[in-house]
Amino acid sequence: MMSQITPITMPKFGLAMTEGKVALWSKPEGAEIKVGDELADIETTKITNAYESPVRGNLRRHVAPEGEDLPVGALIAVVADAGVPDAEIDAFIAQFQASFAIKGGDVAAAPPEPKTMQAGAWTIRYLETGEGQDGTPILLIHGFGGDLNNWLFTQPALSERHRVIAIDLPGHGGSTKQMDSGDLSTLAGAVVSLMKALDLPACHLVGHSLGGAVALQVALDEPGRVAAVTLLAPAGMGGPINHAFIQGFITSGRHKQLQPVLELLFADPTLVSRDMAEEVLRFKRLDGAEQALQRIADASFDGDRQRISLREQAAALGAVPVQVIWGEKDQILPPGADLPGGWTLHTLPDTGHMPHMERSAEVNRLILDFTAG
Repeated sequence: MMSQITPITMPKFGLAMTEGKVALWSKPEGAEIKVGDELADIETTKITNAYESPVRGNLRRHVAPEGEDLPVGALIAVVADAGVPDAEIDAFIAQFQASFAIKGGDVAAAPPEPKTMQAGAWTIRYLETGEGQDGTPILLIHGFGGDLNNWLFTQPALSERHRVIAIDLPGHGGSTKQMDSGDLSTLAGAVVSLMKALDLPACHLVGHSLGGAVALQVALDEPGRVAAVTLLAPAGMGGPINHAFIQGFITSGRHKQLQPVLELLFADPTLVSRDMAEEVLRFKRLDGAEQALQRIADASFDGDRQRISLREQAAALGAVPVQVIWGEKDQILPPGADLPGGWTLHTLPDTGHMPHMERSAEVNRLILDFTAG
């Protein structure tokens, strides 16, 4: 009878996550659930993220109370047929908890650490996972003000099938801050230099926001190095940009100033944690970081308009397939830009400018399906 009982455990969101808490149960005890249903909101030090059910069945028991910190792998719920007696559920929980305590929790291997590499004129920080996987390599390119940590919900899932490299663009994270120019050609050239230095075959490029424009520029400059492109809330199509966000991000020097700026990125502003704001502030305090951001902003944006429009050029990409994923409630780059014909557009409801963080499971599925296709 025990085989009819399935444990639901604290998920691992991101390579460095060691614990989390159930912030809110989305499904009550006794609910019939299917694969992909949102079971709970899981809060980490980075962000709160919806946890989708990996199984179908009857949600017989909430084991984890809301608000309690638990290690990755800890039992948070039990799924079982309605006919399984409560006594067997109790026994299963007791057995799981005892075994978990004896093992000391799930002792995970140390997460991979970012590396730096000299790529042409640039020192580029990158994080590589999934070495040895057979799928097309995937290169993750963050947006304005971001870094490779923006992919904490994306990189682990993609790494199950692909070699995945997340990078810090020049002016960001642990990469070179000294830049003569912050224009798109400079950023794309740095990406190509890294691809050459790593001797990468044709990659699937995934670019978010300004990183989307960078991905397109790489595809235009070096089409032989690009197998496909996924654009998340992309810049580079011309049109409006939220100037208040750009300037607020650059000039905010304290948590109280930065918090409301970061909240513009999400449909649900409560997803922005204090730790997230403090991490951004730590990056901005690095020598040359603020100046580099201003240089990139000056090259890319003109007040509330984008300087970059790759639409006509991108329409000529030809054999390189492109999909676009956009949140309906994006407050930074309005969804529904004038996209070239032949591109596939996925619009996600109740989602802002960070679909890979707000709707990570769905975005990951779309990327994996696209690479498989």
